[in-house]
Amino acid sequence: MSLYWRIFLLNAGVLVLAVALLFGPVTVSTPVLFGEAIVLLTGLAAMLVLNAVLLKIGLAPLARLNRAMATADLLKPGTRPAVTGDGEIAALTRTFNAMLDRLEAERATSSGRVLTALEGERQRIAQELHDEVGQTLTAVLLQLKYAADRAPGPVRTDLHQAQETTRSSLDEIRRIARRLRPGVLEELGLHSALRSLAAEFTTPRLSVTAHITPGLPHLDQSTELVLYRVAQEGLTNAARHSGANRVEVRLRPLPHSGTELLVSDNGRGLADAPEGAGIQGMRERALLIGAELVVGAGPHGGTEVRLDVPDTRKATR
Repeated sequence: MSLYWRIFLLNAGVLVLAVALLFGPVTVSTPVLFGEAIVLLTGLAAMLVLNAVLLKIGLAPLARLNRAMATADLLKPGTRPAVTGDGEIAALTRTFNAMLDRLEAERATSSGRVLTALEGERQRIAQELHDEVGQTLTAVLLQLKYAADRAPGPVRTDLHQAQETTRSSLDEIRRIARRLRPGVLEELGLHSALRSLAAEFTTPRLSVTAHITPGLPHLDQSTELVLYRVAQEGLTNAARHSGANRVEVRLRPLPHSGTELLVSDNGRGLADAPEGAGIQGMRERALLIGAELVVGAGPHGGTEVRLDVPDTRKATR
């Protein structure tokens, strides 16, 4: 039944009730007696309450659709309002669901282009850091060593300190280049890349361990890159913001099918902090491979980042 006829029939029922009261034993005197006023006011209140209840029931599907519109999030796909009946509200709900499907598909496509371009730019910058800045600093190191070997004692000490500073800068440039372009992922695979990440983020104040469960489903190159980047972002957030002293990275098969990446720490947790660009970026990457990303409190406190990747092929490593 259409929304128009629902409202019409609801109001018609109330009006019929009012007319029935007029044909009943109720009479109105002039001036209105107290008892008659009580009856009239009671009848009016009953009609208003009945009208309100019936309208609320009739417009309930529209209220559900309104809540669905208010809470729709393209970075958290999959939730759709249920379609009930075959009237205007049902048609509006189907149109809204189709619009969400189209927007999510377009968002995933555009995000894929952006992230592909971003990875290409990362590789270009990493290559320039390695080839240009790295080689320049290496040449500076050799020149400093040549000068230090021929300099008098006091100057030689200063040159050695300059050598150490330059060597530290060169090591930092190499670490930045490795983070921008995960060469270990391309050369040795995801398992070694995650273990390398854990070692890279381990410091005297932060212990990072990687646990890789054998028998994982086959993962294509794009999926491995998404898993690596999500783990990298999760470790970066834990190191910078959580105040944790222990982080665990787990890669394991899901009970039925698929792969799960878990990055958990024992820090202070998210509390009511809004999602930043890092988490938004992880959600964008998860959409590219149809994975589900959940960021929240861990079972024992801290923060837990979980990425569940569906298994598209049953082959194993």
